[in-house]
Amino acid sequence: MTKQTKGIHHITAIVGHPQENADFYAGFLGLRLVKKTINFDDPGTYHLYFGDEIGNPGTIITFFPWPGAHQGKNGSGQVGITSYAVPPGSFPFWEKRLHAYNIEYLKITRFGEDSLLFDDLHGLHIELVEREEGPANAWANDGFSSKVAIKGFAGATLLTAQPEQTGLLLEKVMGLTKVGKDKDFVRYQSIGDLGNRIDVKQTVMPKGQMGVGTVHHIAWRAENDADQLDWKDYLETEGMQVTPVKERQYFNAVYFREPGSILFEIATDPPGFTIDETREELGTKLMLPKWYEPQRGSIEEMLAPFEVRKLD
Repeated sequence: MTKQTKGIHHITAIVGHPQENADFYAGFLGLRLVKKTINFDDPGTYHLYFGDEIGNPGTIITFFPWPGAHQGKNGSGQVGITSYAVPPGSFPFWEKRLHAYNIEYLKITRFGEDSLLFDDLHGLHIELVEREEGPANAWANDGFSSKVAIKGFAGATLLTAQPEQTGLLLEKVMGLTKVGKDKDFVRYQSIGDLGNRIDVKQTVMPKGQMGVGTVHHIAWRAENDADQLDWKDYLETEGMQVTPVKERQYFNAVYFREPGSILFEIATDPPGFTIDETREELGTKLMLPKWYEPQRGSIEEMLAPFEVRKLD
């Protein structure tokens, strides 16, 4: 049996106050808040989704905001860098924007590509890469056009406790192609046009510690429920311990730890974020699954208020 994922479905991270989170990802990066809901396993915590106009798979960064929580430590067993694809020729816009908001950045080159590397307000490592691949982002946000707006994920850098084993899983099980090596990184590429290039750092870092400023998990795309069940069966035959299917309202999910201790998820492309809101309404109000609706009042009291606002 041979399977191939198209690439990254979403990446989920832990951050601090939700207002700071919204200011950075919607206000500074220009992504759309496509869903404001809760962590289904911890209803006193938001689960916020940012992406393109409708949150297409391959564009979605999601967050659990924990105001006042301890700072995490980046290290093995985590996604080290989340990479975003921007249109060719857009770096001058982004460098000017980084300067305007006093965000320090590095311009680095890896696998022949330049990237702008910087941190968000809570310490997550981010980079922008110019890529031809992937459709333009149609979300019309203040100060942005499709010529400069983030398209979605370019990929991610994985920090693993077992680089060789993680690479073998990506190549032999997940269906990515090994591209080559550049200094301390080996690159793998999937068949999709977004979220398709994964760099595995070969030097093993000290074990990461979960907390604010760290990635919780990375999710890979499954075409539908049937494809996801095929993935579950396939992964189990390859020795992975995979969870039962979890309903996440906007997709279904299964989880497993890859050999290097990074939490992987397989998430279905459908049904998507317009299942309970129209395209125009996306992200404008708190959406709860039906089983939490009777608790709406108490849940809303626990959640810190925030808004998507234009930055000065």
